[in-house]
Amino acid sequence: MYENIKNHIRNVPDFPKKGILFKDITPALENAEIFAEIINALYELLKDKKIDKIASIDARGYLFGAPLAYKLGCGLVLVRKAGKLPAETLSETYDLEYGKAIIEVHKDAVNKGEKVLIVDDLLATGGTTKAACRLLQKLGADIVANVFLIELSDLGGRKVLEEFAPTISLLQY
Repeated sequence: MYENIKNHIRNVPDFPKKGILFKDITPALENAEIFAEIINALYELLKDKKIDKIASIDARGYLFGAPLAYKLGCGLVLVRKAGKLPAETLSETYDLEYGKAIIEVHKDAVNKGEKVLIVDDLLATGGTTKAACRLLQKLGADIVANVFLIELSDLGGRKVLEEFAPTISLLQY
């Protein structure tokens, strides 16, 4: 399923470092028909869910979260790297392969009890999305699902996220 989309994902060996096979989504984004097919496919999977807001993760999550929020008729929340949001924020620290990172969201971005869908481009180990789930739950959000264009199944991210909400991905590798 979604072979047309999959055919527009480019493999880039040894990027960003040796031994990694990077899934490059830019060919899919550059093709208007394929980009529309991605957004429409995600919409079809989500159109019957009650969603108040989509929380998109910095930065490629925005590429899918914004048009999806428009199509679903819901608000958009930006989950950003530390220091990028102008108003009062709440932050969450998470582990990277070499060190730690911090993501933030505006404290007033989500109201208690709102149904929130988290969107990002790729699910690998699940660390960033887990941090986003924890952050949004601190604000009182009810996480409906975690949604991705691509899931790297062997890295176990789905298992990491199962305590928060179901995981939906269009493409699995």
